[in-house]
Amino acid sequence: MSDSDPINSTLEGILKVLSMDNVIGEPIESDGKTLIPITRIGMGFGAGQGQGNSQMAKGTGAGGGAAVEPIAFVVINKNVEGPEQIEVISLKSQEPLNTAISEISELALEFLNEWRERQKKNEEKREQMRKGLEDIVPP
Repeated sequence: MSDSDPINSTLEGILKVLSMDNVIGEPIESDGKTLIPITRIGMGFGAGQGQGNSQMAKGTGAGGGAAVEPIAFVVINKNVEGPEQIEVISLKSQEPLNTAISEISELALEFLNEWRERQKKNEEKREQMRKGLEDIVPP
C-alpha cells in the first residue's frame, strides 16, 4: 500500500475485509459437533479527488468504514443422520414475520410428509385390489 494513493490503499483494505473467511468463520470441533460461525459485514466507502490550476495543488482523499456482526452458527451433528444433522442457530431475536414464515414452512413440510404417506398407503391398497382381481378374473 502506498501512502501517496489513499484511494487504492483504502480499496485494498476493504477487499481484505470482504474476504469470505470473514463471513463464514473457521469451523470449531467439539463433542461430535462442528460449529461454523456466520457473520454479517456492512461497510461504506467514499473517495474524492480534486485538481486546481497552476497555483493550487491536487487533492485526493478516501475513507471507509466496516462493521462485523455475528448472526448465526451452523451446527453439524456427526452423531445424527438425515436432515436433522444440520441446524442453524440464530444469534439474533426472531422478528414476527421470520417466525411466521418458519412455522408455516414446518407445517407445510409436515403436511407434505403426511400426504406422501397417504399416497403410499393408497397405492398399496390399489396394488392389493389389482392382485385380488387377477386371482378372481385371470387377465
